[in-house]
Amino acid sequence: MAARCVGLARRALPALARSLRPPPRLLCTATKQKNSGPNLEEDSGPGEQKADPPSPEKVLLEEKVKLEEQLKETVEKYKRALADTENLRQRSQKLVEEAKLYGIQGFCKDLLEVADILEKATQSVPKEEVHADNPHLKSLYEGLVMTEVQMQKVFTKHGLHRLDPVGAKFDPYEHEALFHAPVEGKEPGTVALVSKVGYKLHGRTLRPALVGVVKDA
Repeated sequence: MAARCVGLARRALPALARSLRPPPRLLCTATKQKNSGPNLEEDSGPGEQKADPPSPEKVLLEEKVKLEEQLKETVEKYKRALADTENLRQRSQKLVEEAKLYGIQGFCKDLLEVADILEKATQSVPKEEVHADNPHLKSLYEGLVMTEVQMQKVFTKHGLHRLDPVGAKFDPYEHEALFHAPVEGKEPGTVALVSKVGYKLHGRTLRPALVGVVKDA
């Protein structure tokens, strides 16, 4: 009985071995996958090689150049801002100084009318009538003269100067010509007559003198 069982087992072993053997197609596929897997990088061409990452020194150098450009641009903007601020400060200071100098311009123009009246008043008094026998007129005249002198001192103190250009060369910036006429013994282009005196405030013509100008005969 035992011998029979052994014989049956021997006959069954070859068939079992054949059933466990993988088919040839699967062996070929596995062989191809095994051969192609590890060699993918080797099969790739030289143009498809992976680029190396930039070195730290190169990265730092690029950052340094970029920061230097930003710093240069910031410095230029800062310098322009300083220049604009300085120009604005100078203009503002000039405007303040001019306001201090010429802020009384309107007030001075009004006072010029008073000075003109005083001048006409003193000129209208006959000089031969001003004597001790006529004390009232003498006192009035002297008071007008003193007032006029004091007013001119105040004008000068505040930069207001009188223009009485008789015999001077005609200047269109300081004089206003009322007429032109030939005058014997006078040089053409000079002022022969002053109808109304002018005034300058700190070098700027506040009111031009009204004059008559000599012309060629």
